[in-house]
Amino acid sequence: MKTSDFFYELPEELIAQTPAEPRDSSRLLVYHRENGSIEHRVFSDVADYLHAGDVLVVNRTRVLPARLYATTAGGGRVELLLLKRRALDEWETLVRPGKKCKTGTRLVVNDELSCTVTGMTETGERYVKFEYSGAFEDVLSRAGTMPLPPYIHQKLGDPERYQTVYARETGSAAAPTAGLHFTPALLETIRKKGVEIVEILLHVGLGTFRPVKEEDVEKHVMHTEQYEVSEEAAEAITRAKREGRRIVCVGTTSVRTLETAFRDGALRAGKGETSIFIYPPYRFRCVDALITNFHLPGSTLLMLVSAFCSREEVLRVYNEAVREGYRFFSFGDACLFL
Repeated sequence: MKTSDFFYELPEELIAQTPAEPRDSSRLLVYHRENGSIEHRVFSDVADYLHAGDVLVVNRTRVLPARLYATTAGGGRVELLLLKRRALDEWETLVRPGKKCKTGTRLVVNDELSCTVTGMTETGERYVKFEYSGAFEDVLSRAGTMPLPPYIHQKLGDPERYQTVYARETGSAAAPTAGLHFTPALLETIRKKGVEIVEILLHVGLGTFRPVKEEDVEKHVMHTEQYEVSEEAAEAITRAKREGRRIVCVGTTSVRTLETAFRDGALRAGKGETSIFIYPPYRFRCVDALITNFHLPGSTLLMLVSAFCSREEVLRVYNEAVREGYRFFSFGDACLFL
């Protein structure tokens, strides 16, 4: 299977630059896998498609102010994107331009924060060790900015609009954007219908940013991301699967976590790293339905959704969304695949 098989034409004006207000007023395209039919709704209508006994799985990760700008000893300017915490003061980072940052290079962010490059990964990311006084999270909150994707050109007025309303555990370099559509009131409506809402955790890393450069899809290597499944979450999802109830995932991060941790008919609790790469053909072991945004052409996320239906059907859905003027990507509209 080729990466070029997952491209589609998208007018630039359909790339959403700002989030919908209120959150649940974004549009919702509903696709029914059993007959291929499509409905056009509003996201708040998602509750109509969830039933008592369903388990709605959400990712509770919170986005770091992970983008930093620093200066080298020679006066050069570089951008750092924090990807993964390795130790208390050590992080794996994406550095641009990387050629200025060999091992041993010292980078000064501001009077409070600096770091030294301590090593490099096989794919060019840098390991850095930070120097600061006080609590790192407090220093980072003053020095860093929200890592919005490069296709968003407008400044975000309220940084909380790039967080889900249930975000609790800081550690991601990007938001699990399918969850941005939910409001507390909508979640309460869903609970009152008898839907069980279960939280898992996956800290979004470089996999979201790295494009697929290989034309042969199977040669692409995913960056590892950290996940955690609690005992309570594992028990709830395992029980639902054994009772034949639906597992509805909010976002591809929830899908990747469940498909990584589900083995031998049960979801396994614990912490770990995943580099799972889901593309057609793939047999889903745990996930029954998916709420997700519209993804970039040729991306691993589009490949995952294509495995859930088929490449041909997903491209048909996307072409329909383009014709109907849906908004795409992080701040865009949503799909529900049933």
